[in-house]
Amino acid sequence: MARPSQEEQHLPGLLREDPGMAGRQTVTVGVDLAARARRTAVCRVVWGPEGGLAVEFVVPEQDEQLLAVVRAADKTGLDCPLGWPSSFVATVLAHHQGGRLPAPVRFEDRADGKPGLDALRFRLTDDLTWKATSMRPPLSVSTDLLGVVALRAAYLLDALATSGVPVPRDGSGPVAEVYPAAALRRWGIRLGRSYKTPGPEARAVREHIVRSLEAGLGWALPETVRTTCVDSHDHLDALVCALVARAVLVGDTLRPRSADEHAAARQEGWIHLPGTDLAVLRRRPHP
Repeated sequence: MARPSQEEQHLPGLLREDPGMAGRQTVTVGVDLAARARRTAVCRVVWGPEGGLAVEFVVPEQDEQLLAVVRAADKTGLDCPLGWPSSFVATVLAHHQGGRLPAPVRFEDRADGKPGLDALRFRLTDDLTWKATSMRPPLSVSTDLLGVVALRAAYLLDALATSGVPVPRDGSGPVAEVYPAAALRRWGIRLGRSYKTPGPEARAVREHIVRSLEAGLGWALPETVRTTCVDSHDHLDALVCALVARAVLVGDTLRPRSADEHAAARQEGWIHLPGTDLAVLRRRPHP
């Protein structure tokens, strides 16, 4: 693991790696990215070699501080699309150049007969995630406000690449795209209502999520972490992102299989859906 940078050393509450544990513990980071730094929630998890974990929330006030946290981690789970639909890009380019627009297309029908998602609005990974979870489709990075957040992500990843840390969009590098709500569904944490709205009902759902995560992991979270997650859906999502990053490290996420999926993942990004057993995260990562 890299030595902490000067920016990282000034982050409030950031855990330091024990020199005696070098090579025997791993660090995953979860980022619930927002368009602005002050709305971005960041969770850092240190996984001990003998089981057990340390969890904290980090408050990077500037992009360089956030990048320092990402550089120092073994894997970061980022809740934001890492690319745009290829059909959308081709259509906008043709329109910009004054050419004929490509015909609109949809992905293959779902197993229950529902039409596949619109390839102008959704990426292949969005369509596959929708089919794998039977949830509502993810937000569209090309036609929803999510695109503003994706622009920030693109510049952050470009800054990482400029500093010598390339970030493949398929998640094979230091950053993997994750989707907290879909991860909860994969782990069997069923939600009767949204956990992201204000009010006591959503707070009760967040309490249920935290208890379910603790039960699945077999670990009790620190009280400060538990309280923060119940108080804030952004911080809860950041924690889930860090857990999915761990799933990527231990090889427990769905990866591209076909040539078309690999090609799309390299351009559009790839949502890493975890397996169904949270306890797998206690397994040692692959060397």
